[in-house]
Amino acid sequence: METRYCSFCGSKIEYGTGKMFIRRDGSVLYFDNSKCEKNFLKLHREPRRVRWTEEGREEKAQRIKYSKEAEQKTVAANVPEKKEEEKGAVEAPPKET
Repeated sequence: METRYCSFCGSKIEYGTGKMFIRRDGSVLYFDNSKCEKNFLKLHREPRRVRWTEEGREEKAQRIKYSKEAEQKTVAANVPEKKEEEKGAVEAPPKET
């Protein structure tokens, strides 16, 4: 048996369930339920913009990753560098004569 995945949400479709939609250009789309079918065909939604889809979860993970990296860069850029005197360099005491 061939494992099929929903064209919209990316979930596995059990054998004997779901719908197969064939476009006029010959491309085949598989849907596991009517919710995915309506979102894709009727409402023309992009899967990466919908939170509950696999692509939506991946998109969110990337946004979080890049926002953390950007935050770390801005924090590092805002910290002033210490001068040598402040770093702990100790000057020799004056000599007594």
